[in-house]
Amino acid sequence: MARSEAVLLISLVFLASLGISDAAKKAVPTARKEDVPYIKCQVCEKLTAQLLQQVQKKESQIFPKKVSEFQIIEIAENVCNLKKEEGDWIFQIDIAENGDALELVEQGTEGECNSECKTIERACQEVLGYSDTDVAEFLFNKKPDMGSLFKFLCKDLTMACSTKPPPLPKGRVPGESFQPKSSKEAEMEKILRSMQGIPGAPSMKMYSKEDILNNNLENEEGDDDEEEDSFPSNLGKVLKDKQSLKTDWKQRILKGFRETVSSTSLRINKASRRLQDWWKGKKTTSKLSKAKKPEL
Repeated sequence: MARSEAVLLISLVFLASLGISDAAKKAVPTARKEDVPYIKCQVCEKLTAQLLQQVQKKESQIFPKKVSEFQIIEIAENVCNLKKEEGDWIFQIDIAENGDALELVEQGTEGECNSECKTIERACQEVLGYSDTDVAEFLFNKKPDMGSLFKFLCKDLTMACSTKPPPLPKGRVPGESFQPKSSKEAEMEKILRSMQGIPGAPSMKMYSKEDILNNNLENEEGDDDEEEDSFPSNLGKVLKDKQSLKTDWKQRILKGFRETVSSTSLRINKASRRLQDWWKGKKTTSKLSKAKKPEL
C-alpha cells in the first residue's frame, strides 16, 4: 500500500472512530473514593495552578489580551473533566505512596487512565463542586496570583486544605503503576475527543482505540510488503491474503463513511421539504383568508 493511500486510510479511520465498538469494550476503571481525602488538598493546589495557566494561555491566544468572564467560566467548568481538553493535566499525574501518605507526582507525559486517574478527577470535582462560577468571577475581577487564588479556593471557599489529611490505613492496597502513552496514541485520543458531537456520527461504525492502532501499524508495514513482493518467495499467498484483509477493512471504513454522509443528506433534504410544504401551506391559507373576507 502506498504511503499516500495509508495517510488517506488513517484519515478515514479518524472520521469513523468516534467511540468504542461493542466487541472491543473493556471494563471501565472507577475512582477509589476512599483515597480522595488523602489527596484532596494536593489536587486543589494543582487545580489552582491549572486555572491560572489556562487563563494565561487563553490570553496569549486572543487580541486584545482580555479574556471574558464567560471564557474563564468555561475553563472552570471543564478543568476537572477528563473528557475535555482542559482536563488533560490529570492524565500526567501518578499517585504514589510516601510513608503513611499519598503523594501526587508529575510525570511530564500522559499516561493510561486507570483508577488513579479517575480518583484524581473525582477529587478535583469534589473540591470545585458548584463553586466554578465563584472561582471564575474571582479570577476575572481580582487577577490573583498563585498564593491568593490558593487561599481563596483551597482554604476559604472549599476548605480542601483547612485540615491535614489523615494517615493512610495499614494494609491499603497500592494503586496501579503509571503507564505512559505513546505520543501517537495521546494525539489520536485528542483528535477523537474533539470530533465528538459531529452530526451523523452515531450512524457510523465504531472502532476501538486498539483496532485503530493495530491497523495503523499494518499500514506502516505496507511499503515493506511491496518490497517483499518484488522478490521470489513462497510467502506470496500469505502476503496476498494479508493485502486482501487490508482492502476489505478499507472498504468497510469507506462504506461506513458514505452511509453517514448519505444519512445526513437525507435528514437535511427531509427537513427542507417539510419547510417548503409548511411555507406553501401558509401561503395557501393566506390566499383563502383574503378571498373569504366578509362584505361590508
